Amino acid sequence: MNATTVDEGMGVIHRLATRKAMVRLIPLMCAIYFLSFIDRTNVALAKTALAADLGISAAAYGLGAGIFFIGYALLEVPSNLATHRVGPRRWIARIAVSWGVLSTAMMFVQGEWSFYILRVLLGVAEAGLFPALMYMVTLWFAPKDRAVAVGWIYTAPSVALIIGNPLGAALMQLGGVGGLHGWQWMFLLEGVPTIVAGIVIYFKLPDRPTSVRWLTAQEAQALETHAVVNVHGHAERFSTDWLAAIKRRTTILISLIYFLNQVAFVGLYFFTPAIVGQMHVTSPLLVGLLSSSVGFGFLVGVLALPRIHRRVSNDCAFLGSLTAGLVVSGCAFIATGNQTVQIILLGATGFFAGGILPSYWAVAMKRLQGVQAAAGLAFINTVGLLGGFAGPYLFGLTETLSKRSDSGFNVIVAASVIGLCLVPLLARAIRAEERPGAGHGAAAHLKTSKADSPG
Repeated sequence: MNATTVDEGMGVIHRLATRKAMVRLIPLMCAIYFLSFIDRTNVALAKTALAADLGISAAAYGLGAGIFFIGYALLEVPSNLATHRVGPRRWIARIAVSWGVLSTAMMFVQGEWSFYILRVLLGVAEAGLFPALMYMVTLWFAPKDRAVAVGWIYTAPSVALIIGNPLGAALMQLGGVGGLHGWQWMFLLEGVPTIVAGIVIYFKLPDRPTSVRWLTAQEAQALETHAVVNVHGHAERFSTDWLAAIKRRTTILISLIYFLNQVAFVGLYFFTPAIVGQMHVTSPLLVGLLSSSVGFGFLVGVLALPRIHRRVSNDCAFLGSLTAGLVVSGCAFIATGNQTVQIILLGATGFFAGGILPSYWAVAMKRLQGVQAAAGLAFINTVGLLGGFAGPYLFGLTETLSKRSDSGFNVIVAASVIGLCLVPLLARAIRAEERPGAGHGAAAHLKTSKADSPG
């Protein structure tokens, strides 16, 4: 048997193992991320009720919605280093149970300060979840499969945006039952399932390919071998110096671009119900249904765009084109007064702002390995979370000043234009890393990246 035949056989084994891993892991990862997104964003539906029942203003709501990301961001890197140390299964289960408890406790909010405190604690509890999922992707999937794997994971928040708003609106109709407000029922009935899911994760989510029985020894070895990025001449990528990953120019620039994306996208989905509500839509259920347009656009984006990315040779050109699309959709929303067109443009904005996310992570994962992946991916998410704080806060300020929720689209356009300007700098940094003799990217790695990358 010659070497070519052996390589082809190993390729078949790896493809089969990858399909098995996708089927076994992705549903669990999607489920836990879906619940986290429901618990994180259901406060958007409670905005009006919190103002009426507790006197929480639009600016206070924007601060409370965004302050969640401060506690989250501060603990992202330490949390993901703990993921590397104790294993994803235990750590993700711990995260889910603790944030489920605190999400349920949101039903006891009494005013602005208790609102702020519980939102901060919720962020602290959830810190590290998403980068832990991304770290798992680096352990299980080859670089060429990661954008698709991450795209599948991102279907969770997109579906949450589609069904979460109508579901939350329906639960709020329970107001008066048992002497509770509708928003209290929503927090209770959407928080408890997360606690249950955390327990299931502890028993069902494996850490590595070699720790499961549903893979043969050959399949497990194939997954672990292909998941390792070719770092010939780049020992620093296997270094235990996790700070080196954070200092890398590509990591910093991806973080900044992701920050600006999150300013736009997080602000959008926290304020979409309010934007729809100002269109003279009075039914809470109809507000929830129309608000799901952002989720539909998001879902189409994360399913379609990673597959397109695999066929594009230039990562940064792809990122730039999607960011430009976001600028166009934002400007179009501002320019039109037709409410039907605006609902469609909410979906288009979700398509570009959300659909681009798997590509950010695929580009970052190519340059990070081992503990550096744990630290670098957590750092990128930390910076993005700061954008998640800034976005709702800026949307709240613009609404307070203009008296219109849709004025937040000016924030979307401004953040996207700045992000578009940073994409060429990222392209230059990537070329510098890939330049032979540059220390971060020999020709051998460049060839491997092009062969294995999703772009």
